[in-house]
Amino acid sequence: MRLLLPAILTVPTLLSAQGARPMTFLDQQLMRQAGSLALSPNGDRALYTLSVPNWKEARRYTDIFVVSTTGGLPTTRQLTFTKDKNENTPRWSPDGTFFVFSSNRDGNTNQLYVMRPDGGEAQKITDVKDGVGNYAFTSNGRALVFAAGKAEEQQLWTLPVANLTEAKPTALTKHATPVGNWQLSKDGTRAFFLAPDSIDTLNKKRLEAKFDVRIRNEDIPLNHLWMVDIATATEKRLTQGANFSVEGFSLSDDGKWAGIRGLPNDRYARTITEAGNTGDLYLLNIATGNLEQLTNNKIISESNLSFAPDGRTIAFSASDDFVYFRANKVYTRAIDAVNGPWTKLGASYDGDVTIAWWSKDSKTIYFGDGVRATSQLMALDVAANTVKQVTDFKASFAASVDPDNGKLLITYADPKTPTVHFVADRVEDAANRSAWRQLTNANPQVANLQLGEEEEICWTSADKKQTCGILVKPVGYQPGQRYPLIVAIHGGPQSADILSFNGGYGAQAYAGDGYMVLKPNYRGSTNYGEAHKWGIVNDYFKKGYEDIMTGVDQLIAKGMVDGDKMGVLGWSAGGHWTNWIITHNTRFKAASSGAGTVNWISMYAQSDMQHVRMHYLGNKLPYEDFEPYWKQSPIRYITAAKTPTMIHVVDGDPRVPRPQSEELHMALKKLGVPTELFVYPGMTHGIPDPRNQLLKSVAEKAWMDKWILGKGGFKWQDVLKTLEEGAETKAITTTSP
Repeated sequence: MRLLLPAILTVPTLLSAQGARPMTFLDQQLMRQAGSLALSPNGDRALYTLSVPNWKEARRYTDIFVVSTTGGLPTTRQLTFTKDKNENTPRWSPDGTFFVFSSNRDGNTNQLYVMRPDGGEAQKITDVKDGVGNYAFTSNGRALVFAAGKAEEQQLWTLPVANLTEAKPTALTKHATPVGNWQLSKDGTRAFFLAPDSIDTLNKKRLEAKFDVRIRNEDIPLNHLWMVDIATATEKRLTQGANFSVEGFSLSDDGKWAGIRGLPNDRYARTITEAGNTGDLYLLNIATGNLEQLTNNKIISESNLSFAPDGRTIAFSASDDFVYFRANKVYTRAIDAVNGPWTKLGASYDGDVTIAWWSKDSKTIYFGDGVRATSQLMALDVAANTVKQVTDFKASFAASVDPDNGKLLITYADPKTPTVHFVADRVEDAANRSAWRQLTNANPQVANLQLGEEEEICWTSADKKQTCGILVKPVGYQPGQRYPLIVAIHGGPQSADILSFNGGYGAQAYAGDGYMVLKPNYRGSTNYGEAHKWGIVNDYFKKGYEDIMTGVDQLIAKGMVDGDKMGVLGWSAGGHWTNWIITHNTRFKAASSGAGTVNWISMYAQSDMQHVRMHYLGNKLPYEDFEPYWKQSPIRYITAAKTPTMIHVVDGDPRVPRPQSEELHMALKKLGVPTELFVYPGMTHGIPDPRNQLLKSVAEKAWMDKWILGKGGFKWQDVLKTLEEGAETKAITTTSP
């Protein structure tokens, strides 16, 4: 018997039985996540996965659901029920009568299964050693193509759609080297894939022999683009030479062209920026093999090449006039105008113009962008060269168009609403919320939580420029009462806090315990124009620091904040500013610095983003002039630090490496400033493990409570008891999807 529930039903939970209460950090960890949304070919149904946390095992498990997208009350049906296993990435058959999904339900590897959307048992259709990777149906409905094998051995295979449950997979490629990134042509007759020119067998053997040293800028074989005919399994090499390595590619709808992203064949010249690896774009005529180089930028990172549906126009986005540290604009050209000029679009728009999708008539490019404390859908009129804001919600809004049926898929969140998904019939319905139909509601329990009110506020900074941010008021806020304040500084700095759900490092947990929270979009942040975004270049901290402190002063002047009860925290760039703040005033009673830099000179070589650091700090190598780096380093002013400071960092962080936190901790310790250093396992810039994420949040708040309010202090039992609490509140995660 299948479970049939209204998609937006809220069924009783422990919360409703116990009455409304504020949100906790554990609630944040127990949030469920809906994803992998896939519309049926005619758009009347949608498949999606629901990821549910198992707090006791510190893992998440996913199942597949189907929901009606038509008018009236939509219904959700759970299709898979495998306990402690995962069903992922459902894909509709071209005729919409069944779907395929990936699962580890029968072992430790992912295999493919076929199932009907009206229920019934799933049938296993692959049993491939080392498991299945990506998969897709050909648009002509004849074959299912999938990748299988270990990463160093992966190849493409096919199954006939007409006989999925009986046929055995057939090898589509028998390439001498492993198949990497791949995609199918629009007509479903060919598969395009990347493959290295050779295999470094000695490197493989040394890793197998446990000589597992990590080598910075390790030399790797070149990748090139290949094509295979699905009917005949005939392979053809499409790019040649040793000048570049193909990092990615895109295909035109008519199958005549490929856009190539090529990295230089020099491991020391492959620069990492905020946008990723730098390279150049090429246009390949698939039939003739003719390759035209489109860009020649050594630092700028362009987007992948985009092909208009009319088959006549190509486009990409890149920094304005190809100058590093400028807002993105779109560049277009006729596809057959070899070496011809490019037309820049969106120059009058004070923001980033990118390419999400084209309208069917090729007249409009749609994209998302941050607008103040929100994210919205934008439209670029190609002929008129104008940008129009399509939506205007006090929320996080994102959208995409289904390529098969043209329907609009919407992802939405606001301060009261965790991420939910909607569908609309047309792009023109994006701004009309009454035309949306809700598909998911992964966290109905939030309706029973008490949340602090959130709003965007603005103030005048020291240089008379306007600065804005988000203010989260305490639960039960009373005008005229002064509250303790947490200043939560976002990372990036090329980012912004927006009116989404529970941002600011779990701000609602602080709001539920009587704190006011300010999330400033200080100078250096996105969403407020190019001048605001690049206002910290050559003087990294000064303006951002003034923006933050004048925002604090305004809240004190308005009688909302107790200036003697304030704390500051942040991660990454938020940690950078926290370190600057504690070395430049003593107004905060507590601080928490996560993955923050203190010494730009040592940071330059330690980090994986040298060009970004250099351009922020004066556009010179530190070895040419150390002074600009040193005068902007918090460690230079460390003797002024008096604020009790907790420090957090991931052991193998490549972006802001652990030695930066070690420098700060040692200095504070030797100077007699109360400090703690928490080092988390991992090799990432953020804390990867959910239990350690919770630990960081609980310990951080305990630090704030101790030094700001004079109560509590961190105790291990406060974290350990969450294992029991997580089991007790498991009912919260089993309500309607």
